[in-house]
Amino acid sequence: MEAKEIVLVISLIILIVCAVSVNLTKNLLSAVIIYLSYSSVMCIVWVLIESPDLAITEAAVGAGVSGIMLLLTLKKVKEENERISDEIEDRRTTREILESKKAEDESLGGEA
Repeated sequence: MEAKEIVLVISLIILIVCAVSVNLTKNLLSAVIIYLSYSSVMCIVWVLIESPDLAITEAAVGAGVSGIMLLLTLKKVKEENERISDEIEDRRTTREILESKKAEDESLGGEA
């Protein structure tokens, strides 16, 4: 086996590990990073099998455009989660204020 074949086999093993781990990870940011790693290794595989046009396409689309879109999506999901958490906290605070007001009214009504 020559060096090129060894690197190709190692790259293919890394691709399999990336494909499995992206599905098993719970953290979305980690999944995106693993996906970007997969795409980068795939670029190397395309170069090793002498398909530079596919390597350039994989780098541009797989690691470039798709990566940016996934990271922007994660940012929007995080912002939406924070907005929903704030709304829930506001509702909880409003409910506590209303309950304390009701308790005050009942205690004042009981004294009169």
